Amino acid sequence: MKNLITEHSCKIDIELPPKDVHAQMEVFYNPVMKSNRNIAILLLNSVENEKMNIASPLAGSGIRELRFLKELEAGKIKNIFVNDIKENFPKVMAENLKLNAVKNDLRDKLIIHNDDANLFLLNQVKNCIGDEFCGYFDYIDIDPFGSPNPFLASAVARITREGIIAITATDTAALTGTYPKVTKRKYWAKAVRNYMMHEIGLRILIRKVQLQGVQFDKALIPILAYHKDHYFRIYFKCVKGKEKCDKILKEHQYLLFNPKTLEFTVSEFNQAEGFEYFGPLWKGNLSDKKLIAKMKKENPFPEEERFLDLLYQESKNDRVGFYDLHVIAKKYGLETTKLEPILKKVKGVRTQFSWTGIKTEKSVKEVVKVMKK
Repeated sequence: MKNLITEHSCKIDIELPPKDVHAQMEVFYNPVMKSNRNIAILLLNSVENEKMNIASPLAGSGIRELRFLKELEAGKIKNIFVNDIKENFPKVMAENLKLNAVKNDLRDKLIIHNDDANLFLLNQVKNCIGDEFCGYFDYIDIDPFGSPNPFLASAVARITREGIIAITATDTAALTGTYPKVTKRKYWAKAVRNYMMHEIGLRILIRKVQLQGVQFDKALIPILAYHKDHYFRIYFKCVKGKEKCDKILKEHQYLLFNPKTLEFTVSEFNQAEGFEYFGPLWKGNLSDKKLIAKMKKENPFPEEERFLDLLYQESKNDRVGFYDLHVIAKKYGLETTKLEPILKKVKGVRTQFSWTGIKTEKSVKEVVKVMKK
């Protein structure tokens, strides 16, 4: 049964997904990903990139692309190449364009495809239109069901210099240590199964994507990376150059964690007495602080305000790992302490990965000492 859904500026007439979402479904709308789409629009309106050729290989309902047409600022879009392999996708897209009364000048920017996602990306080089478009994109949004792995090579191959690749991963169990063999097979790393699992999973995913780029001298630098609801989301800026790629590889290290004391450190070696190791992972910044500040300032979505504030606070101390006050209290037999007074004492910041987590340069012993007081 179809439903008329309104999401900010757009309406779509489509079937809502059942409780158990799966890859074999017909074109569907996922309401949980509304925030994902909000932040994509906000980010693209906050970066300097203009006149972009945008590619969406796994468009689903097409709601993201409809919102791009209506909500991205003038001059941002050159063309939007929208694709989904589901048989009814072109029909659904055409109906929703009509439903939203999209003007002809905007509709002309939308190029609809109905193909395998990888073939869609790679075959665009055959459709060169003079100097206007020659098969390479300024923004590629990979938003799959499950792992993004099958689409990374083609996305990296078709991204332009200074272009942006957005990656979503919903296979969080594989990235957070639930299935160690799957993590090793798919992401070439060892994940952690403790309070830091979402941060470590996100950093493992960043490294995996970067490895796809460096082999082609494309350094993929995170400008925004986060975990929310049931998914990971990363925006990479593509910078060409062997030296840039060498710097990326130096940032691939291990997290060493002592379960007895809750101490942790980052090292290029995966062995230390009393410590477990996790990774390799990306130890560099998760986000561009200036970009998040601009997104906060220009944010038109009230529902994202709190999350953007949290990301901005975290960007001030974007180190690997954090302490969870509840975990420390339990380990050291302390009373649970309010977060804010501790933050001030240890000069720390809050983190997106736990409501009771703090990032600080202080050692666990120093944090425990403050908590005791």
